[in-house]
Amino acid sequence: MERERALSLTELARRGFTELSEARDALAELSELTGIDTADLTASAGVAADADAALRGFLRVARRDPDAARRAPRTPEGIEAMWRILGASEGLSDFVFRRPAEFAGLAEVPDQLPSATELRDELLDAVGAVDGFAAGGDESAWIDLRVRYRRMLARIAAFDLAAPDAVHVLDDVAAALADAAAAALEASLAVARTRVSTGSFAAFSREQIAATRLAIVGMGKTGARELNYVSDVDVIFVGGTIDEEVISESRAIDAATRLAVETMRGLSGTEAEPALWEVDANLRPEGKQGALVRSLDSHLTYYERWAKSWEFQALLKARAIAGDLDLGEQYVAALAPKVWSSAARENFVESVQRMRERVMEHIPAEDQGYQLKLGAGGLRDIEFTVQLLQLVHGLSDEAVRQRGTVAALNALVAEGYIGRDDAAAFAHDYRVLRVWEHRLQLHRLRRTHLMPRTPDGLRFLARASRLAESGEEIQAMWEQLGRQVREIHVRLFYRPLLSAVAGLSEDERALTADEAHSRLAAIGFRDPAGALRTIGALTSGLSRKATIQRHLMPVMLRWFSEGIDPDYGLLVFRRISERLGNTPWFLRMLRDSSQAAEHLTRVLTSSRYAGELMEWIPESVAWLDNPDMLRPRTVPALLDEARAIQDRHSTSEEAMKSVRALRRRELLRTAIAALLDVTTITELAESLTSIAEATIQATLRAARREVVPAEDSALDFSVIAMGRFGGRELGFGSDADIMFVFDAQGVPGERATQLSLKLVSELRRLSEDPRVPLDLDADLRPEGRNGPMARSLDAYSEYYGRWSHPWEAQALLRARGAAGSNNLIGAFFALADEVRYPVTADPAAVREIKRIKARVENERLPQGVDRKRHLKLGPGSLSDVEWLVQLWQLQHGHRVPGLRTTSTLDALEVAREEGIVNDANAERLRAAWLLSSRLRSANTLLTGRTSDVLPTDRHQLDGIARLLGYPPRSASQLEEDYLAATRRSRRVFEKLFYG
Repeated sequence: MERERALSLTELARRGFTELSEARDALAELSELTGIDTADLTASAGVAADADAALRGFLRVARRDPDAARRAPRTPEGIEAMWRILGASEGLSDFVFRRPAEFAGLAEVPDQLPSATELRDELLDAVGAVDGFAAGGDESAWIDLRVRYRRMLARIAAFDLAAPDAVHVLDDVAAALADAAAAALEASLAVARTRVSTGSFAAFSREQIAATRLAIVGMGKTGARELNYVSDVDVIFVGGTIDEEVISESRAIDAATRLAVETMRGLSGTEAEPALWEVDANLRPEGKQGALVRSLDSHLTYYERWAKSWEFQALLKARAIAGDLDLGEQYVAALAPKVWSSAARENFVESVQRMRERVMEHIPAEDQGYQLKLGAGGLRDIEFTVQLLQLVHGLSDEAVRQRGTVAALNALVAEGYIGRDDAAAFAHDYRVLRVWEHRLQLHRLRRTHLMPRTPDGLRFLARASRLAESGEEIQAMWEQLGRQVREIHVRLFYRPLLSAVAGLSEDERALTADEAHSRLAAIGFRDPAGALRTIGALTSGLSRKATIQRHLMPVMLRWFSEGIDPDYGLLVFRRISERLGNTPWFLRMLRDSSQAAEHLTRVLTSSRYAGELMEWIPESVAWLDNPDMLRPRTVPALLDEARAIQDRHSTSEEAMKSVRALRRRELLRTAIAALLDVTTITELAESLTSIAEATIQATLRAARREVVPAEDSALDFSVIAMGRFGGRELGFGSDADIMFVFDAQGVPGERATQLSLKLVSELRRLSEDPRVPLDLDADLRPEGRNGPMARSLDAYSEYYGRWSHPWEAQALLRARGAAGSNNLIGAFFALADEVRYPVTADPAAVREIKRIKARVENERLPQGVDRKRHLKLGPGSLSDVEWLVQLWQLQHGHRVPGLRTTSTLDALEVAREEGIVNDANAERLRAAWLLSSRLRSANTLLTGRTSDVLPTDRHQLDGIARLLGYPPRSASQLEEDYLAATRRSRRVFEKLFYG
């Protein structure tokens, strides 16, 4: 006996019961009351989300009304339906306990949902409505209405719970719930008409009420036919009269207000049968403070003059659902143009974004992390995102003007406004969240949007939704889904493209060909006909790519027009688009990224240097979506990549093609970073120097592999960086000043010299790049152009000891090792330091340096160039600052270790700290040097050509000014600032250099 009892309890546990002893006793009692065998009763108990609750509900009805329980179908299908609905909804269990006559209906599983017409007919029948008037107007009519509504609700729930996939039927179930709400409002209005027009307190005659127009417009989820099981039903009432002779307009509004109040009371007021849900009319004009019912004209006047942005967003889903449908449809049609133009209002996008943030801020702390609707990663993230996208793009595209969230998502993806993957994820996650919301509300027929906080609650949700096997899985699913929703929401909801599209004028959104030509000319395109041809090439056709380009183009044209050279920018954009072809990420990134599209237009209109490189390296567009991708890379990182490239290729020629591609890519990365202000001028110089250094190191490695045989591998060879390369101060287009040194290390002297010269020749050959030249300039070597290209360490030692000129010691001040043997580099600088940092500067050498500087100013300046505009050799420019700092290094470098640096600015700062130059003069020198350096690079970036002269062309000068952060039309201001800075610097130079 004990064994049979144990087995029985085990079987109950398998069927989902947790209160095993109580369940065994309750089943025995239920079997006795209904006459159904226990085995038949429990056969399908496993389908119940909460078998114990289902059993309690079944037993409560059987105890109260055994006859009602016995009348329930006894088929396996009927019993299974009972378990399913009673196990999922204690609210419906309470309903059939109150109304045992409705119990048998729970065993019916419809094969389809009731239609809107069927629901309306059922509920009107419940109140005996004829010609819009119910048979009675007392409380019993409302009770009959509520009972019938819950009967229909049970039918919808039975279909929903029996569906193999709740997510799949979610849209249809939500639509049926909205139709049921509309039918309930219609039936309650019928009761209200009778109630207001009959009895001793009737304020209006039946004839007057019949002539009164009252439209009930569903808002929110009701209007969109995506309602929950228990949700506020948002409505707006519109009133009027059919016949002024029967009832005037103002009197009709009074009557309609009475009807609206009674209609709401019939569904939400306290009666013997509990309220269905709250009818919420607070979205009406002026909210709770405004009139409950207004005429159509009054509504239109309000929205024309005083409505706020959120009120238009609220109207997005408006739909006539009950009462005078013609009047309701007139209301919706009249306001639709205002709704779909509301995004053009000033700061509309930002106001919607702030509204979403305020919703988040008002969530109680204890509900954070549980809010299915309002919280991060919840339904509101999806709904706000979709609605904002609709309102912005619906300004000009009627296809996205949909009421339903899922329908709107489908339209947005079809029209190319969001990506397929994001839309699919949003739609799936939206439906899953709604299924959970439905199950939680159906449980007790209460309005709730909170995820369960207990293991039992999570287990119930898992079983009720059948979307997971356990509560733990539901929790993990909720967390993962929330992260995904939030990530997509943040990316789409805050994309700058929305504000830009919303800010377009009506003319910018839609132009004829002639208007477009004039418009392009007006906003700064010098060749509007060419721009139109480019636009046509980008946007023509039926492909998804062309569709997305059509959406992007109005906004991007505005951004192009704000750039320095919009014609060039647009042309290169077309070329890049064509190069990338149907690459899926390109246009998706421009559409969805928080910054990529605007950054791309800024880069392409600002720089021919970057534009040409981007044509060759179109995949670089992806960097614009991630600022971290624009950060300069270090020499070790570049060398690791270069080594990996060389190891993959069997010949130096093939390897160097890839190394050259690496250099171009990194130059482009640095250029884009400079154009977008990601890097400072010092970071820019450091990055360009690192790229040159890594390239030379990789090229030397390849050259050695080709030139130096194994038997001569002991030969040491190094490249010494000089000038701005040595100072890590390269700009765009700068030469790389270098010297070459070797040490035979046992290789015969003549042989070592020949191999070294071959290395120099091969290094120069392999480093040639016709697209972005790398000029290796060895003119700073001893004896200049007349000296040998490479010298041995001993030869350098002998030369510097016997024949060195002062300028050669000065040149060594910026020397540092760039490539090759570290041991040799160390030995070279051991002798170089004695030359460049003498114990005492030779007065004759100092005089010679000053003489050479004067000669350089007179002889090296290009013919016909205004010396004041020369950024390198002009008065107060780079040369003045560098020669002055280098003079101090020669004079004080031995005494002051801090001056032993190749960096001009670092040495200048040490000189200031040591009192060699005062703060004010140091700052004047520093400012002139930085401005001259920035202008050199900006000139190259803008034009794609290297030049050391500040241009006189006002358009080009204005472009350079804008690259430096000046506002448009600042050519004269930049010119004045440069000339003033160099004048101040020159005065300091002349005083401190020449004495």
